[in-house]
Amino acid sequence: MDLSRLKGLGVALATPFKAAASPSDYGAGAPDLGAFRALVKRMVGAGVDFLVVLGSTGEAATVTEAERDALVAAAIEEAHGVPVIVGAGHNSTAQAVALAARAAKGGADGILVVTPYYNKPQGVGIEAHFRAIAAAVPGLPILVYNVPGRTGSNLLPKDLARLWAIPEVVGVKESSGNLAQIGEILRSMPAGKLLFSGDDALALPAISLGGHGLISVLGNILPAEAKALVDAALAGGRSEAARLHARLLPMMDALFLESNPAPLKAALALAGFCSDAVRLPLSPATEATRARLAELLPSFGLAVGGAGKGST
Repeated sequence: MDLSRLKGLGVALATPFKAAASPSDYGAGAPDLGAFRALVKRMVGAGVDFLVVLGSTGEAATVTEAERDALVAAAIEEAHGVPVIVGAGHNSTAQAVALAARAAKGGADGILVVTPYYNKPQGVGIEAHFRAIAAAVPGLPILVYNVPGRTGSNLLPKDLARLWAIPEVVGVKESSGNLAQIGEILRSMPAGKLLFSGDDALALPAISLGGHGLISVLGNILPAEAKALVDAALAGGRSEAARLHARLLPMMDALFLESNPAPLKAALALAGFCSDAVRLPLSPATEATRARLAELLPSFGLAVGGAGKGST
């Protein structure tokens, strides 16, 4: 993959599900591939720079191997050359290696690998984990994903420094929510490596410090607006970027009133893009969250109860 194409706005895609038909569906039925393809098409039409399939927002933890294959194939087909990064993280190194190999075989342009959750490994264990994955998919770009709110451990800059020596590790999705940590990573990381904010609300300050873009939840519902924000920030358009940030911040906040992606699924459903079904142990967004989203959506040209039009 030409790493110059891995820049700007990436969207961490939601996985639309069909409504549950029985209690054995555990909250949601099979992936709605039609709605997923339409979502990918909308992202491509809005000019997003790359796509991330089967990350946290994509509910990867509850998707089967066969479902993974179908979602990756659909994303690549509808992307028409827009890079597709596939989530391949697991707290078992052997499982992460298998997921990485599966993604590579399926045609992924790169993989997003979360630091091992639950185990809380030491720095040397994290390094060995990523080296094992890289050895299984030589030459395939790897984005390290640091999201301590979900994994239970924070990948500190000193431990990330160990990973930069792995040629396949090309960048990091930084979702610690710690701007000082982001600044230290950018200060100390080798030339040619990439940092993407994993938090919509920190995209502008992270890019101002030298970051390379955003991997966005917001982009699922407002791709054109998220793209405009990132482009303005990367171009050094401080006033325009600040204006867009201020306009989008209420929606960014609303999408995290509850655990992601429940509010996002509610927003997509309210706008007519897909159902709001999430798989257990996640539960659908509360009525209070839905009310806030319904209040915000019309200001972005998305009619509540509409047919999935809106701004692109």
